[in-house]
Amino acid sequence: MTATIARETQTTATPAKTQVTGLVVGASRIVISFLFGFHGLQGFGFFGGIDGQGGGVPFGSFPGWWGSVFELAGALLLLTGLAARPAAILLSGVMAYAYFTVHAPMGLLPLQNMGEPAAVYSWVFLLFAAIGPGRFALDNLIKRRR
Repeated sequence: MTATIARETQTTATPAKTQVTGLVVGASRIVISFLFGFHGLQGFGFFGGIDGQGGGVPFGSFPGWWGSVFELAGALLLLTGLAARPAAILLSGVMAYAYFTVHAPMGLLPLQNMGEPAAVYSWVFLLFAAIGPGRFALDNLIKRRR
């Protein structure tokens, strides 16, 4: 007995669907990186600082001060869409490192160890690294001019 397998027809995304997807990804990238930039600024004492009273991480300390530098620089790159994929990979790694070194030792689950924001940011940045920056990215403008 032989079985025949029907070929699935490939569907291509319509231009309107592609445009909407690019807009949603671009808008999400902008909003998420804008919010994440505030997280980086907290390490320098802004917006209540790391202690809620304006305290910052000591200059040059590892990993706190350097983490704040990477968070802020990466957020600015991702916000503008300049080197968006490398910046997203860097930020995903920074947040994964923060989760496993700071939060995971306090408990198994993110809700127990207050690491849920670090875990979510890590996965969202990995998603941006995989799918790209969407619309409104300087990378797209540079690519068009070439």
